Amino acid sequence: MTTERFLTLADVAEILNISTSQTYALVRSGDLKGIQIGGRNQWRVERTRLEEYIDHAYERTAASLSDLPSALPVDS
Repeated sequence: MTTERFLTLADVAEILNISTSQTYALVRSGDLKGIQIGGRNQWRVERTRLEEYIDHAYERTAASLSDLPSALPVDS
């Protein structure tokens, strides 16, 4: 992987191990900040924005895990 400032959606998809269409949905929803270049759906995500997204994903996951019970229910 290169150390370029801007990543394509395919690059981001590879890093996150998701599909390009899932990456596109993240950008379109605003969950992942990106910029549109030109008029033909050419999107770029700044590497620092991707790192911020990943950091926030860890925070969201930790918060949702704290709401779960600490032990699994016992089957009777």
